[in-house]
Parts: sequence; structure tokens; C-alpha cells
Amino acid sequence: MFKKCVICGKGPLTGKTVVRKGLAKKKGGTGSKIVRWNKRKFLPNLQKMRIVVNGRPQKAYVCTKCIKKGEFKKA
Repeated sequence: MFKKCVICGKGPLTGKTVVRKGLAKKKGGTGSKIVRWNKRKFLPNLQKMRIVVNGRPQKAYVCTKCIKKGEFKKA
């Protein structure tokens, strides 16, 4: 199971790293071409905290955006 934010449900996203070759058209080349790409994951900034979930203190992962907003109660 992936780590997710308990409050907003933010989790990992998938994407690519793209390698381009060639000189840009405006610089006098024939344009940049995609040569290869690799899969990668974009992981959210999650912190493990003791918060109150359903009236009980519990250790849970919370993203930093939710920490800044203060959308939870600390245990």
C-alpha cells in the first residue's frame, strides 16, 4: 500500500523523464526531438504525525500542505 495523506488523500503520481536532442528551430536547428523517456514517480511531501482521527489519537501521514492549513487536531 502506498503512503497517502489521511486528510486530503494526496498520493504518488506517475510521470516520465524526457530526454530531448537537437537544436531548437529558432536557434537555426531542425527542432528538438524526444530521444527516450523513463518512468518515474512524483512523491508528495508526507510527514508522520500523531493526530486525532475519529476521536482517537493515531499516528498518520499528513502532507505539508495540510499541515500549513492546520486542517487537523494534534494529539
